[in-house]
Amino acid sequence: MSGSGRRWLWLLVGSAILTQTTLNLVRPTVSYQLLGMGADAGVVGAVTSAYALLPLVLVLWLGRLTERTPRLSVLVAVAAVVFSASCLLLSIATTIWVVALATVVLGVAHIVFTIAGQAAIARYLPSEELDRGFGWFTAGFAVGQLIGPVLGGLMLGADAGPGDRTAAIGLIMLVGAAVSLAAVPVIAPLLLGRALPGSSAGAPGAEDPQPRPPQSSADAGPDAAAASAAAPTMRGILRVRSVPSHMVASLALLAMVDLLIAFLPVVGEQQDVSPVWVGVFLAVRAGATILSRIVLPWLSARFRRSDLVIVSLLGAGVMIVATPSTLMWPTVTIVLMAIGGFFLGLGQPLTMTLIVQAVPMTWRSTALAVRLMGNRLGQVALPMAAGAVASTVGPAGAIWFAGLLLVISGGEKSLRRRRRTT
Repeated sequence: MSGSGRRWLWLLVGSAILTQTTLNLVRPTVSYQLLGMGADAGVVGAVTSAYALLPLVLVLWLGRLTERTPRLSVLVAVAAVVFSASCLLLSIATTIWVVALATVVLGVAHIVFTIAGQAAIARYLPSEELDRGFGWFTAGFAVGQLIGPVLGGLMLGADAGPGDRTAAIGLIMLVGAAVSLAAVPVIAPLLLGRALPGSSAGAPGAEDPQPRPPQSSADAGPDAAAASAAAPTMRGILRVRSVPSHMVASLALLAMVDLLIAFLPVVGEQQDVSPVWVGVFLAVRAGATILSRIVLPWLSARFRRSDLVIVSLLGAGVMIVATPSTLMWPTVTIVLMAIGGFFLGLGQPLTMTLIVQAVPMTWRSTALAVRLMGNRLGQVALPMAAGAVASTVGPAGAIWFAGLLLVISGGEKSLRRRRRTT
């Protein structure tokens, strides 16, 4: 992955760090912003669902757009600008409805960036480097998940109450806008054609990185081989063996990350745990995720990807589900977040690789978009369900709910593996 031929990937990872720092600076802060407006756990769940509402509608269309777009770096830059716009809207929001609208815009920015980045990796890296490419890309996300909550917690401070944070919240949103906008000059060498494999630096009019030769149908597996001549459709992708299972695993892993970001501040507020400590806990989880993605190529070379996904689901579910009960003991919470975050970080890049390898080469961008559509469907439905649980048993119930989803998905994959080996 080193050398000038991979410079485009490092620029993509750099832009991921900046945009995801903004995302994870803003999203926990939105929970505090809503609490300051008098919202309860149910409203927090509803606004968290709004984040994925429009992306759910757009995701398949965006996947097909990426297949037709020769310069995916343009979409990355557009996403960075939309991130900034959503932060500016949040900085002036005075009602829950405006916060919800800005959250929808934030979700659109995230889905555009994610689809463009994943499509670039699936298009330009050879199959043997997909784990590494997706691992580094999602590690960039995890770095943002580490920096954002800590920065937000420090800016909110330890002493202010829910009604006294308006100025700090506004400043956080402006900082988020500036950080995401900084991704545009980071990705600029790709926009200008100056960081591309096989092209000389500064060559005018250079195109985006050249895709590798198309994968043969046989390489993608029997179900994909039979479908390789057909145009990609959501139904066709979902009929490929194991793809639905991988999508459910991806959804469950993402739900835990989302519900932690949205509801851990609410649990902390209920237990008088300061935003600084909440930011530290979320950052520890993200730091452990970074570590897991750094060692992922080593692990995937020694263990089956499907087994690693099972370990990821069950390990994260068991560890993180206990954290709402341990917030008053920071050391215990940090240990649980570190172990759970390591397991949580393994699954997402592996599900990307498993899905793109299960379908024909020409279906890859659309398959990743279908995976993301499943994720966004979960991001709409699951926070609403978690909010309902939290309204009944308290905000900790949302995190327990996410842990249950991980265990169920891990159990389904374990049973599937057992059937294959008997």
